[in-house]
Amino acid sequence: MTLSTKPSLGVAMVGYGFMGAAHSQGWRVAPRFFDLQAEPVMHTIVGRDAARVEAAREKFGWRYAQTDWRRVVDDPEIDVVDICSPGASHVEIAIAALDAGKHVLCEKPLANTVEEAERMVVAAERAAAAGVRSMVGFSYRRVPAIGFARGLVQEGRLGRIRQVRAQYLQDWLTDENGPMTWRLDKEQAGSGSLGDIGAHAIDLVEHLTGSSLTGVSGTVETFVTERPLLGETVGLSGTASQERGTVTVDDAAWFTSRLAGGTADGAIGAFEATRYATGRKNALRIELSGSLGAIAFDLEAMNELQFYDATAPAGEQGFTRIIVTEPEHPYMANWWPTGHAIGYEHAFSHEVKDLVDAITGGTAPEPSFADGLHIQRVLDAVQQSAAHNSSWTAVS
Repeated sequence: MTLSTKPSLGVAMVGYGFMGAAHSQGWRVAPRFFDLQAEPVMHTIVGRDAARVEAAREKFGWRYAQTDWRRVVDDPEIDVVDICSPGASHVEIAIAALDAGKHVLCEKPLANTVEEAERMVVAAERAAAAGVRSMVGFSYRRVPAIGFARGLVQEGRLGRIRQVRAQYLQDWLTDENGPMTWRLDKEQAGSGSLGDIGAHAIDLVEHLTGSSLTGVSGTVETFVTERPLLGETVGLSGTASQERGTVTVDDAAWFTSRLAGGTADGAIGAFEATRYATGRKNALRIELSGSLGAIAFDLEAMNELQFYDATAPAGEQGFTRIIVTEPEHPYMANWWPTGHAIGYEHAFSHEVKDLVDAITGGTAPEPSFADGLHIQRVLDAVQQSAAHNSSWTAVS
């Protein structure tokens, strides 16, 4: 066996649930398919429950398991801390890791409040002066069809963008007797559909257009206010107890917006985020309408992009379905032959690739903590607007 001569990057990951599994896949696969200038080492996985984190360690391929995240922050063998835990924990872990000289990848949304996100940005800027990198995990930026769409926008193929429509539709909460999870607790999650999935829609619109949301008018709604608490057997049989917990976050959010700067300067936008869209499993839909053309994307068909060229002869106009699997498309040259689709998990390999490239190349990765703070401010503005009868609210 040939040993790698590349420098290593010791990685610790905090959290072992859904995102922990996805991030583990990214760290495991990225160095096998991309020529990274440093070799990520899946060193330690962290979680509060010793038995469960040990099971996750074995399943996902980490070397060690730990129940105290402070131990990995202090460990000289750890170079990168990947935060996949609930939002309430992000601020403390990220600041401690950055101050200890560790690069940080933090899942979205960056924090639970604007104030927490501001503190994280200050720590990130302080760490950046010493060459320490930080990035927010908006993984859908790394879907090749999104990268291809962004290129079309930047090339001017859509002209001036006048309208944007963005929806993130899921249905996993439609059963009112489904159990409570941490994502339904404001203390842990910060917000519900708005922050959990709406943040992705906001980030993608701004990423694609180079524009920023400057003001919003929003409404949020909680349809089911109480849900069964899971019994002690959760993780084995998932038995629900007779006790019920209070849902303290939004189930759905709608808002309109205005954008400034970039290719959508002066445009209006319509956004929706819900986990009650019956029949929709993971439908993240973005449509940009411009003076010269339009694009439409749906994550449930993630290897496709719909493109409308309004400059074509009238008799030839119509949305064209482009299969985004060519080596010319972002990231695709490192995967399979033309026409062979990739999946949800590949975005996390691309995320790892871009972060490692930034670390080894001495560049600032995107999206930055400052980008994450801006998204947090948009989320906060929507919540403020909803609390004041959908009044127009500026994004600070």
